[in-house]
Order: sequence, then structure tokens, then C-alpha cells
Amino acid sequence: MGKQKYYETAKPQETAVLVAVPGYKQTDEQTNEYLDELAFLTETAGAVTMKRFVQKLDKPDRATFVGSGKLEEIKAYVKEHNVDMVIFDDDLTPSQVRNIERELQVKIVDRSLLILDIFALRAKTAQAHAQVEMAQYQYLLPRLTNLWTHLSKQKGGIGMKGPGETEIETDRRIVRDKISLLRERLEKFEKQNFEQRKSRAGMVRVALVGYTNVGKSTLMNLLSKSDVFAENKLFATVDATVRKVVLDNIPFLLSDTVGFIRKLPTKLIEAFKSTLDEIREADLLVHVVDVSHPSFEDHIAVVNNTLLDINSADKPVLLVFNKIDQYLEQREQELAEEAGINEDGHSNVRPSIDDLKATYMAKVHAPALFISATNRINIDELRAELQRRVAEIHFERYPNNV
Repeated sequence: MGKQKYYETAKPQETAVLVAVPGYKQTDEQTNEYLDELAFLTETAGAVTMKRFVQKLDKPDRATFVGSGKLEEIKAYVKEHNVDMVIFDDDLTPSQVRNIERELQVKIVDRSLLILDIFALRAKTAQAHAQVEMAQYQYLLPRLTNLWTHLSKQKGGIGMKGPGETEIETDRRIVRDKISLLRERLEKFEKQNFEQRKSRAGMVRVALVGYTNVGKSTLMNLLSKSDVFAENKLFATVDATVRKVVLDNIPFLLSDTVGFIRKLPTKLIEAFKSTLDEIREADLLVHVVDVSHPSFEDHIAVVNNTLLDINSADKPVLLVFNKIDQYLEQREQELAEEAGINEDGHSNVRPSIDDLKATYMAKVHAPALFISATNRINIDELRAELQRRVAEIHFERYPNNV
């Protein structure tokens, strides 16, 4: 009997370099944080980051986004290490993609395309697939003239999911027809969703909102005792999930929604209109924040600005700081490190939870809760506050039920 042969069937992991062009006002610390997020996006999409390139400019170069010297530096590295793609932390114009690609001879991915790619990976329902596909076609439409030649050389991978992979010969007319068909399909989904929401009319509705990867799905599972997909990756949840929850004999509907992110593509917000309706029609928003993240205050601002964009900034909000277990670990480490260093009297140690609580209660004029969904810390306090807020809305709506 001959020796059995085995063949490698797994695709090799794609490699990428990251490029950022911050303005001179942006600090190095901010640039590193933004590149960390881009690296996390890249990892979520399934690639590995090899190197980061940064060039501070007043404004990006109109032709190639980076200067000619930096482009040569990137080109040399890409060639030497056989890198598959270059990912930019901003959106590129069609001409910039064409010029950079001609010079580097590899796949060029901008921030919007990367995020769209992750949404394509994460979409589970027919509606989410249609939403992502429409956003992809809207992204590709102005880029058709220079993208198809480029895509025809590619064998799948990041930026190639959905329309890009199968529609090499597509022209603008066909893409516009596709967008029209998808819009019609999404309108049907929207009508179905509207009917579902109408059938739930009267019940208090609470929506979990927040930056991506702050633990909303874990919290959803905890409060509703359901099994919603939760993972330590960006955009683990793309579809809105709605569950009925009962606290102290008062029922309400709790929805987990797509996470927001810095520079979220506008086309994606438009395509996910019906999913975001869960936020628009909610009676109460639970804004979940990853307090252990060094830029959590920036994340709060991004969420608040996105809520403003979708006309939901005036809703009552319960601010919930999650992952306090990680925050406290980091603080202990900072205290230990500071003990051995005597510098000019300035402390780099993050504030205590009590100090944070006092600060945010003064800011929002309401209780700010500090929890750990994973370790179930202060969950009873959250349930009690949620029950109190829901009961207020419920009895205002049904005064005879008191």
C-alpha cells in the first residue's frame, strides 16, 4: 500500500503594512493609538501586520497620499518582505489608489474598504448581507475605472469579499442596477421590521450602544440570559438582536446594536438605516464604555457624535463603564511602577473609580455605573438602575398599572 499524501489546503495568512498621515497637531500617542486600532481591524479581517509607516504632513499628498520619499520607503519594504497589501488609516480617492498601486504593485486598501470587508465577514442574516453589499457597491461605483484591472489580478482576500470578487466585468450601469435592486430588497426588510416594531408597540425599548468591542454583546447575554455572539474582535455584532427582558415584573425589549468606530464609513451608516432604527426608536439608551481603554473619552465622543448624526442624541442615556476589572489591574500596575520612580511631582496614574464616578456623575447629572460584564461585578446595581429607569417610562406610559 502506497504512502498517503497530504496536501496543504489552508490559505496562507495575508500580510500587510499600515500607513498613517497625521497632521502636526496630532500627538505621537494619538497616532500610535489610531494605528493600534487599525492593526486590530486588520487582525479582525484576517491579516497580520508586518510594519507601520507614519508621515506627518499638513495635508496628505493629492496624488499619492504620502510624499514621494515615504512611498519609496514603503515600496522597498513591501518588495523585500513580499507584503500582500498596504492599508491606509484614511479614505483614498480613486486616483490616489491608482497612483499608489501603480507604484507599489500590491493591493491597496483604505480604511472604509477594510471596515466594509469586516462587515461582510460578520453579516449573518439576509438583511445584513444586503446592507453590506449595497455599501460595497456604493463604495466601488466611483472607483470602477481603476479598480477592475487591479481586482482581476487578485485571488480573493481582504477587500475582495462580495461584489469585488465576482463582478470583474461589471460596468457602472450594472452596478447602479444592483444598487437599485438591493435598495428595493432593503425596503422590503424595512417594512417587515416596521411591522415587527409595531407589534411590539407599547413595550419600553432599551438599546445598548457604544464603541465597537466594549462588551455590549456580553452584557446583552447577561441581562437577557440569551446566547448572543460575543468575541474580542471589532464588529462581533453586525445585526441588531432584540430580546425580551423582565425585571421586577416589568417587561421591556433590549436590543444589541452594531458598534460605532472612528471614521465609520458614511455609506455603511446609510445602508444600516433599519438596524439603526432600533436606536432611533428606543426609549432609553445604555451607553456602554470600555473604561480600560486609554482613549475611552474619545470613544464616548465618537458615539455621541454618531448618535447626533442619526438624530438620536436627545434620548435619555444610562452611562455604563464596563471592564473595571481590567482598569483596576492597570491602575495597580501604574501605582507599583510610580512607587519606584520619583519624577517632578506629576502622577501618570489613572484616577480611582470613585474619582471617575464623581466626575461623570457631575457631567451627566445621573448615576454613572462601573461594572465588569465578564466577571459580573456590580451587575445587581446595573439591574436595579435599569429597572428603575424602565419602570419610570413604563408607568408614565401606563399610569393605571401603578
